[in-house]
Formats: sequence, structure tokens, C-alpha cells
Amino acid sequence: MTVGPSVEQWAAAVAAVRSTGLDDEIQLICHVNPDGDALGSMLGFGLGLRRLGFTRVRATFPGDFAVPTPYQRLPGIDLLVPEADAFAGPRLVLVFDVASESRLGALAGRLAAAPAGVVLDHHASNTGFGGVQLVDPQAAATSVVADGLLSRLGVPLDQEIAECFYVALATDTGSFKFDMTTVSVHELAARLIATGLRPGEISRRIFDSKPFGAMKLTGEVLGRAVLEPAAAGGQGMVWTYATLADLERHAQPPYVLDTLIDPVRSVAEADVSVVVKQTAPGEWSVSLRSKGAVDVSGVAVSQGGGGHRLAAGFTGYGEPGDVVDTVRRLLDEYLN
Repeated sequence: MTVGPSVEQWAAAVAAVRSTGLDDEIQLICHVNPDGDALGSMLGFGLGLRRLGFTRVRATFPGDFAVPTPYQRLPGIDLLVPEADAFAGPRLVLVFDVASESRLGALAGRLAAAPAGVVLDHHASNTGFGGVQLVDPQAAATSVVADGLLSRLGVPLDQEIAECFYVALATDTGSFKFDMTTVSVHELAARLIATGLRPGEISRRIFDSKPFGAMKLTGEVLGRAVLEPAAAGGQGMVWTYATLADLERHAQPPYVLDTLIDPVRSVAEADVSVVVKQTAPGEWSVSLRSKGAVDVSGVAVSQGGGGHRLAAGFTGYGEPGDVVDTVRRLLDEYLN
């Protein structure tokens, strides 16, 4: 998928919202273990629905109901409910930042059964599931798509919606450092900031504040990193892993591992970086990054995951070494 939504798809999404009664149930869903883009896009859009007068809007995600501390002060956080409290038979379901139906867990049935459904996403690996598909692989974040739909619905940006979308945009562009940071990204950021946001305060809360235990955990995990200059077709690969025992030892929640990929990917001698994070006995969440020489999305998709050319992920099984062996082998197959 290389192009964004068509005129007809935008019109169908607008019609799906406008045909919903103001007192009808609307369920918003993002992916398991939500990040800044998933939560920011979903909550910002939920606030936009409130501005339109919709009275029964809920937001949720599958799995444990744990919101990472940096996002607990997002506007619209009161829209969030545990998976068990999601509407059983909503009139409209909107899905945010989800590349495949499997990332919805048990909530996938809500989308399938709803009279109307809209999928908002920016992953090139999106499988094309759901009802109306608003998928734009050229968008730096799903919040770009969400902003586009709110604009077409006639909802003006206010400071609360803007903060949600700004957090989403900033997190998925790595504080506006990644290749997807285009002119249009900065133009959107300018519009968001113009509502009265304080980017410095938001950045400190989202990026520059972590518990001492999280810092110690990061140091320990980085200390076991391995550099393989010959891997990835000679482009180099660096990898490390973190276990549930690491989290327990430092008394930290799993989400503190989400940013571990950033210092790992800074290694000058490696194009590809890999962080393997334990989620259950024998099960690992695998984050893949590339600086540009290698497309890591193929590895992720082949293992049931997804993502972008330079940032992707999947679920691996076995021991950390087994998972990295699989990544190493697949990279060599694709590059040779």
C-alpha cells in the first residue's frame, strides 16, 4: 500500500460518523500496549466527537488496563475504560493505529459486528481489515489521519485535542527526528502549537522524565548489548534483551522498556537495531529499527507482525538468542 485514502474513502468515513445518532454508542479502540500515537490519536478524536455533541463515547484497548505514566495526563483520559467495559454492541467503531486485526485481541469482534466501522492507520503493512479504511503510509503518525477526518467533519482544533495529537505526532517522529518528519509534519505541529500548547512542558513529561529505577534498568540492559558488524548484509546489527526478572528487580512496569530502542539504535556501527522484551515465559515483544539501509518491515510481517520500512515489530518465542537468530537469518535472506 503506497497511497493514502481516496476521496471516496474520506467521504465514507465522514458519512459513517454523521449517520450515527448523538446518543448512539461509539467505541474507539487502539492496539494492545498502546503508545503515544495510539492513545493520542484515539483520545484526540474522541474529544472531537464530544465537540460534535456525541454523548456516548468510550475508548479502550485490549489486554491489561495499564496506561503508561507519561500519558496519564492526556486530555480525554476519562474516555478510557477497561476492555471489559467496552460497549457490547456499539453503533460505530473506530480503530486507531492498528495494522492488523490480531492487534485488537478479543475486541476484534466489536469491529466486525458494528453496523459501521472506520480504521485510521499509517502502517504500510496494514492488512486492509475492517470497514472504511483510512490508511495513509505516508503519514508520520495516525494522528495525521485523525486530524484529517476531524477537519472534514468540521471540528476545529482546540488546545485539548491539539495536545493529544501533538503527543502522538512527537512520539512517532522521535521528537521530530525521524525520516517521516516532513514539511507537512512541521506545518501540523505549528497548527497544534498555535492553540496554546507548551511543547517544552509536554516534552519533559513525555520524553525526559523517568523513575530512578527505570534509569538503572536501562543501564543494565544496555550493558548486555551485542554488536554484530557482519550481520544485516554487512550493514551491522546491534541487539539486546530485557526480561520480566529485570523489571521485577528494578520494580518497574513493562512500558519503561518501550523507549529502550532509542539508545540502542544510536550505535554508529549498526544500521539495524533489535530490542527483545519479555512479555511472558517464552514470549517476547521484538522492536526492529533501521537507519535506512535495510527494510525491517519484511522481517516483522513474515513473523506475523508489522510496521514501517525503518520501524517494525513482532512477537517472538523461545529464548532471546532464538529470536535474534531468526531476525539475523531473515535479514540475510532478504538482503542476499
